[in-house]
Amino acid sequence: MSAPTAAVAAAADSAPASGAEAPPVFSVDGLWKVFGPRADRVPADPALASLDAAELRARTGCTAAVRDVSFDVRKGEVFVVMGLSGSGKSTLVRCLTRLIEPTAGRIVIDGEDVRAMDKTRLRELRRHRAAMVFQHFGLLPHRTVLDNVAYGLEIQGMGRAARREKAAEVVAKVGLAGMEQRRPAQLSGGQRQRVGLARALAVDPEVLLFDEPFSALDPLIRRDMQDEVARLHREEGRTMVFITHDLQEALRLGDRIALMRDGRVVQLGTPEEIVGAPADDYVRAFVQDVPREQVLTVRTAMRPASPAERTATGPTVAPGTTVSEAIETVAGAGAPARVLDEGECVGVVDAETLLHVVAGHPTPSDAAGRSVAEPGTGGPAVAATGRPAAPGGDEGASASGPAAAAGRSAAEPDAGGPVDGSGGAAGRLRRRRGCLHHRRRFRRRRKREGGYVRTRGRGR
Repeated sequence: MSAPTAAVAAAADSAPASGAEAPPVFSVDGLWKVFGPRADRVPADPALASLDAAELRARTGCTAAVRDVSFDVRKGEVFVVMGLSGSGKSTLVRCLTRLIEPTAGRIVIDGEDVRAMDKTRLRELRRHRAAMVFQHFGLLPHRTVLDNVAYGLEIQGMGRAARREKAAEVVAKVGLAGMEQRRPAQLSGGQRQRVGLARALAVDPEVLLFDEPFSALDPLIRRDMQDEVARLHREEGRTMVFITHDLQEALRLGDRIALMRDGRVVQLGTPEEIVGAPADDYVRAFVQDVPREQVLTVRTAMRPASPAERTATGPTVAPGTTVSEAIETVAGAGAPARVLDEGECVGVVDAETLLHVVAGHPTPSDAAGRSVAEPGTGGPAVAATGRPAAPGGDEGASASGPAAAAGRSAAEPDAGGPVDGSGGAAGRLRRRRGCLHHRRRFRRRRKREGGYVRTRGRGR
């Protein structure tokens, strides 16, 4: 099993059990989409399937847009597929309803094989069970907002009065009440996208598919539309598959995220798993600028509670509380907070553990466990240098010489020596360099004040 596949499998195993009890709405297994001549030979031949994009194109003239992708979408979740341009995410979402015909693999919706559907069943799937919101709106310019929203119902064969009544309800739901008679040219970009969202909602689909719907919008309008999707999901609990290249959007909306690269899923997991435990350097580079405290929860930061802390009173937080929220609680109370799960104390967070998570460092207990063996474990203690300490004696007894003495003076505050590293030959050298530096700065300033500034090519 490859490393990316192993990462995806591990994330799937760690998924919440509550969602795993119900059968998935969408199940994708070993999906391939290859463009080019005799495309079906690529997934069937392990030698060709293992080639990278450039080699595959050179040898076969084919391009693999989606490579051996597998995942499940559970009922009521927002499943986000994220990646850079050309990663295969838009091709993947179009394969789910066979807008693009897959080359190999299996797609199942509610137990029914999508690839085995005939034209009639496939048309029913697209009309009633799955609806897509496109990036470029796809509105009919000669129709009003109300008639655009009712278009899917018209295709279903619903009568004019009934579909317009239903469309009016959905238009109000997405915040466009009073604009029913406007045409697309009279709307802003955000309003047009709301019409596209309303058109998809009007047919009451089981699954909503979003193909980068907000990427063409201004930042403020994009945030409003994200809020709208989040609100609709809270109110209706509808299953959503959301395609985006925006990491912040993925973290904000997604219950789980599949991160794609070159047609493959390199990591699949919750936002906390993606940010807290990147599968490889590619994912790590993706999430390096994410505010960790807004994504990670106190499960990542908490330390074991002592017997006294378990029964203590004071501030409490839930396991799903984000680190940023816990910081406010701890700072406001001026004391550590207990983490309570169904009334039971499962850990404690304090200022130190929370700041370690924000900085991306291991918790103090983890760091101590890696650097120094616990007393009584039978293993030698390990000094900061990584070398074992001298048995039965002081750690410093195993070192000698001026360098060791300087190290001890800096590392051991209670050893009687200076703790700032200012003693000895090394300290004198640092002070001398500092004096020379300030002397040169003083001379340069005097020259500037007196008009005597030597510049290259100009003399005085």
